[in-house]
Amino acid sequence: MEIHVGDILKLKKAHPCGSHEWSVLRVGADFRIKCLGCGHQVMIARRLLEKNIKEIKENA
Repeated sequence: MEIHVGDILKLKKAHPCGSHEWSVLRVGADFRIKCLGCGHQVMIARRLLEKNIKEIKENA
């Protein structure tokens, strides 16, 4: 799965703030993603994130 810094990910489950969309800040074995609703940042393992992605909006 091709995910790059700056891409917007729409995940299956909503964050507690209600947003489904996250921005990718760091890519590697782990990802750092930022909630576009409240700004909360999370580190998450690649395997776990790829399982929960519904849609990828690429940054042009």
